[in-house]
This record gives sequence, structure tokens and C-alpha cells, in this order.
Amino acid sequence: MQGRSAVDLARDLLSNFGGLRQLLEADQASFCAAHGLGTAKYAQLQATLELSRRHLASQLARGNALTSPALVRHYLSSQLRHLGHEEFAVLFLDTQHRIIRYESLFRGTLDSASVYPREVAKRALELSAGAVILAHNHPSGVAEPSDADRRITERLKDALALFEVRVLDHFVVGDGEVVSFAERGWL
Repeated sequence: MQGRSAVDLARDLLSNFGGLRQLLEADQASFCAAHGLGTAKYAQLQATLELSRRHLASQLARGNALTSPALVRHYLSSQLRHLGHEEFAVLFLDTQHRIIRYESLFRGTLDSASVYPREVAKRALELSAGAVILAHNHPSGVAEPSDADRRITERLKDALALFEVRVLDHFVVGDGEVVSFAERGWL
């Protein structure tokens, strides 16, 4: 579109896709169907998104102590908020709250994921974790924890306590909001 500025074109793209998140999460066919966008631009955008995820992950590299709840919240949001299915993940920590590993353990459907305390405890023991931070997303975008979320957190807390593994927090990731169980006084 000759005679239009890059800002005008960007504004049109955001409008056509319904916002920045929808543009960034568009599948290749939808993205490439937009005027002026193609496979190369799609690949560049996906590479940029992956680089930003890796940058956040490097800030939470093994051996770093968790000193910034905001960084943890941002990292978990970057890992989970874009998913179209529910996913349950765990940040495994040593006794000094240094990161051992982040792992996605359970994948669910649009509105639920089955979580098995036995599997979480097994993995914590394999990694010699002293503490964990639990996290999962709500693809609906609403981060408010459900009663089922609160029940599974209690079950996990009780199961892990048998092995002296502390549950420090459970984050529920929505669209632009992340709810902390610890901040609500639920842990």
C-alpha cells in the first residue's frame, strides 16, 4: 500500500487481528494472508518471540536464587499465557530457593488438566528439590483460581510435605493477569 506509513500499516494489522496478542499468536496461514506479510515475516516474528522467552528463562537460570517475585510472575506468564489448552508446570527449587528446573508436567484441554500429586512428588525427588512453585494457565483468560485449583494445591502441598518439599506458591496465569496463592494468604 503505497503512500501509507509503517505506523498506519501497523495500526491496520492490529485492528484486523484484534490486538497485539492475537497478531503474535496467529497461525502461519492467518498471518501470511494479511497484506504485506509472508512466510519470512512470520519466521522473524516467531524467532523474536522465542528469543524473548529464552531471555526470560536465562534470567531464571539454574543456580539463581529467586529474589524477584515479579520476574517469576513475568516468566511464568510468558511460558503459559499464550497456550490454547490448560497446562500445569512446576519450578523446582533447591533448599536455598535456587532454580533447578522449570518443567511442564501435565497438559489438559481447554478448561482443565488432570494433575497427579504422585507424579509431582516423584519428579521433585528425582531432582532433589527442596521447594516448588506451581503454575498453570487458564486459556479463558480469567486468572481467578477455581475451587478445584485450591483443592489440588492443598493435595500437592500435603503430598510434598511428606518428603519435606515446600510449596512456596501457586500462580494462575490468565490474559494479562497472574494470581498468586501466597499473596492471597492461601499457602
